[in-house]
Amino acid sequence: MKKILFILIILVVLIGGWIGLKFLINKSSTEQPIACTMEAKECLDGSYVSRVSPKCDFALCPGEKEGILVISPKINEKIESPIKIEGEAIGSWFFEAQFNVVLLDDDENKLGEAILTAKSDWMTEDYVPFEGELSFVEPSTSLGTLKFLNANPSGLAENQKIFETSVKFTEIPYRKILLYYYNPEKDKDELDNVKCSIDGLVAIEREIPVSEIPIQDAINLLLKGKENLTEEDIDQGITTEYPLESFNLEEVNLKEDGTLILKFNDLLNKTSGGSCRAGILWFQIEATAKQFSEVQQVRFLPEEIFQS
Repeated sequence: MKKILFILIILVVLIGGWIGLKFLINKSSTEQPIACTMEAKECLDGSYVSRVSPKCDFALCPGEKEGILVISPKINEKIESPIKIEGEAIGSWFFEAQFNVVLLDDDENKLGEAILTAKSDWMTEDYVPFEGELSFVEPSTSLGTLKFLNANPSGLAENQKIFETSVKFTEIPYRKILLYYYNPEKDKDELDNVKCSIDGLVAIEREIPVSEIPIQDAINLLLKGKENLTEEDIDQGITTEYPLESFNLEEVNLKEDGTLILKFNDLLNKTSGGSCRAGILWFQIEATAKQFSEVQQVRFLPEEIFQS
């Protein structure tokens, strides 16, 4: 009798377990994942977000979690200097109505930074519009990052908020130009004396951005002097005394007859020092300017510069 009762209990347990397992299998097979509607919301930065389960709310826009929404530039927009930056940020991003933004290239080099200023009362937890203008140096990469940093007068790391957005740099077209330097070994007479003439001028090819002032750009690059020379140039004996302290190009004026008037500042009288030296400095600028077909002759102002 006890044996029969024991067997019945075992059977009941097995049957109950089988029924429960079957119920769970049927339930799992009938449950379907929640399908949200195929909608997209455009964010202020030009990106899009869709609805996500389980509640099918829209995902957060870039920066929304951090409390900042960038309106301009749009994400991955091509930019050139200077760039106007606009957006909205909650009041805690500001201190004295300001916070900072830094522009980095793809190698994490800083290209520029700017202060962004609130356009209305910033002492609120609501979103406050801001704007600013950022000028930057020429990038060496095609991609970059705008890094927004909230004002953090405490200096504490836990109070620092950071938001980053990607940008692209407008490709700048370049043109080839010649810079004229000097090699004394190419400027000797039969007795091996240096002649201090244009025979010693050597042209090296470089590139400058395409602009409306190529003559000015070429001369300014020439005046940077030795930084334009490669180790190979130097090994070949090419040299220059440029740059000269406190010597710079102030004004460029090309007349209709092809006369180019170049006005310089030479506050420390660095262009004097003997006729040979002054002449070579003169020849370098003159030859660099005359590579442009529209230049027929070159005049220097004030007239006393490049005098021995």
